[in-house]
Amino acid sequence: MTDIDKPVDVRKGEELDTKKVAEFLKDNIAGLEGDVSILQFPSGHSNLTYSVKIGERELVLRKPPAGKKAKTAHDMSREYKILTALKNAFPYVPETFVYNDDPSIIGTSFYVMERLNGLILRKDLPGDFLLSKDGVTKFCHKFVDVFCNLHAIDYKAVGLEDFGKPEGYVKRQVKGWSRRYRDAKTDDAPDFEKVMEWLHEKMPLDIYSPAIIHNDYKFDNVVLNPSNPVEITGVLDWEMATLGDPLMDLGGTLAYWIDHDDSEEQQLIRMLPTNAPGMFTRKELIECYVEKTGRQIEVIDFYYCFGLFKLAVIAQQIYFRYYHGQTKDERFRMFIFAVQILEKTALKVIEQSDL
Repeated sequence: MTDIDKPVDVRKGEELDTKKVAEFLKDNIAGLEGDVSILQFPSGHSNLTYSVKIGERELVLRKPPAGKKAKTAHDMSREYKILTALKNAFPYVPETFVYNDDPSIIGTSFYVMERLNGLILRKDLPGDFLLSKDGVTKFCHKFVDVFCNLHAIDYKAVGLEDFGKPEGYVKRQVKGWSRRYRDAKTDDAPDFEKVMEWLHEKMPLDIYSPAIIHNDYKFDNVVLNPSNPVEITGVLDWEMATLGDPLMDLGGTLAYWIDHDDSEEQQLIRMLPTNAPGMFTRKELIECYVEKTGRQIEVIDFYYCFGLFKLAVIAQQIYFRYYHGQTKDERFRMFIFAVQILEKTALKVIEQSDL
């Protein structure tokens, strides 16, 4: 498979002190011996992810980016905690080894986990993708299965009862992400005020069955078995995970899901192969989730619109860092256009909604 993630040279300005990292890891993880090399995974737009190879063993190090960040964003301790707690209940998380909050090592907190090798889907299906159209549909079912399995976990039984505050979750999310957008707004960004006003007016009441939610569940955060791409072997990027309304999690997934017949503008910001032959449509994804969970979804327009808005906030926060010279990653230059298109898409959802 050609889309197995491979690390590359570390981007300028994001280098780590190899000697300090090696000393720390050898002191805290048993059995590490040999020369050390550090590379960086080029994908991803938020936390920075590195390959740390010591002798024949490869580990993964995760750390926050530089620059302005939301107060609760990029919390390495939370990400480390949920991965460690979920390992026995949810076999798709990588094993964790050590967490560090001493900035003298690399300047920030970080944690280290196992490397999950496998296929990760990006914008388009790779040319040597092994699945037929029917196989792609089966993969979509498996994708939803894993999602539903996460939402079905008893969070108290795995020791995560203090991981979040489910009461008032939706209200806090709407208020919090609205504040984050305003804080990260640049002169060339749309104001999103109509969208934020609508979300405040239409937010549903608290649900009675909160769950562990990933908050960024999408194709390029799942790892597939290259020999059998229907099989999901891992779920990555848990930095926004918490306890809350699982339908907010579903709305976030829908925001990334571009159907094959969506507008040309939406196609321009498509990041995943959700338009490929055999893929679910958003409607089919919702129906599959409802069938597998038994949850009723009466206000899906709200959840989908909020998902689009949250995605826009994330893109704008990243663009803010580029706009103000806090990162030199040229991928972020075009994010402002994604923010503009996401506002148009959210406004269209509002216009067509019966809420």
